Amino acid sequence: MESRSPVRTVNAYAAPSATEPLVPTTIERRDVGARDVLIEIRYAGICHSDIHTVRGDWGPITYPQVVGHEIVGVVAEIGPEVTKHAVGDRVGVGCMVNSCRECENCRAGMEQYCLKGNTGTYASTDRDGTITQGGYSTHVVVDEDFVLRVPENLDFSKVAPLLCAGITTYSPLNHWNAGPGKKVAVVGMGGLGHMAVKIAHAMGAEVTVLSRTLSKQDDGLKLGADHYYATADPKTFEDLASTFDLIVNTVSAVIDLDAYLGLLRLDGTLVNVGAPAQPLPVTVFTLFGNRRSFAGSGIGSIAETQEMLDFCAEHGIVPETELIEASYINEAYERVLSSDVRYRFVIDTATLAS
Repeated sequence: MESRSPVRTVNAYAAPSATEPLVPTTIERRDVGARDVLIEIRYAGICHSDIHTVRGDWGPITYPQVVGHEIVGVVAEIGPEVTKHAVGDRVGVGCMVNSCRECENCRAGMEQYCLKGNTGTYASTDRDGTITQGGYSTHVVVDEDFVLRVPENLDFSKVAPLLCAGITTYSPLNHWNAGPGKKVAVVGMGGLGHMAVKIAHAMGAEVTVLSRTLSKQDDGLKLGADHYYATADPKTFEDLASTFDLIVNTVSAVIDLDAYLGLLRLDGTLVNVGAPAQPLPVTVFTLFGNRRSFAGSGIGSIAETQEMLDFCAEHGIVPETELIEASYINEAYERVLSSDVRYRFVIDTATLAS
């Protein structure tokens, strides 16, 4: 009979409800199974998705809920059948921790689009029927197939947001072939947007930031943008009409899609990675012009996420981050909502230990 570790009680920060602040708590992590990896979490990024989830913007969830799907740490224990990771390895976990492994999409290596729904790192029903709890905690147990290798040359204190913000922007840039000769626009200069700028620049594309104001222009140009325009200025949409091959919209708010679609050249695509709670209306006739496309993109597969990490290691790309203690999470949430962070908060999970 397989030897199994006891269920672990670990420290965490959880949302008690949709309206209350997050509070310190303890949660139980499952036994380390044959193909599981126990990770001692070192750093966890704060994603806008965390806030949407705990506040019920995307639908009801089960409370208390620990969120966080930008996780890096060190392997503390492995199951007897694990072959991909070893104790002491630097590893990461992103937005999913399992999938059905059997559907057409999973068999194609696109488990993020599992037809039965992938198992999210938090607020999802796990294989044992429990609700998954995320990275605002000291430890997590994950199937080895959903654990990523973190290259040694990436700053461990900064790398966590790559597991969501990094792959969420890398995947559409990769899929729609951003690169030399392509004009790419990034809508929004926040946690996702600043990563899109860095990655598109490293891919060799000509990069333009479209932000409401010019307040972050210096940052955008420093991070790799070639051009920076204020969308509050109507002239921007006149000057840039029929310009871009690809527009990556990173904002989680309602925008005038028709106005942005008008910036696409022949066969251009506007892809949404921001996830507003409200519908985004579009006029079909806008799509007819220039044979434009409006698309959406989720996270990447595990293989593509590893590819992204290796790409970032090769090009020296890490997010711009602000390291915080766990006790600052609620203040950090308010600053995210007011766009007062440049550009991603990362929790030092050592501060959960006390």
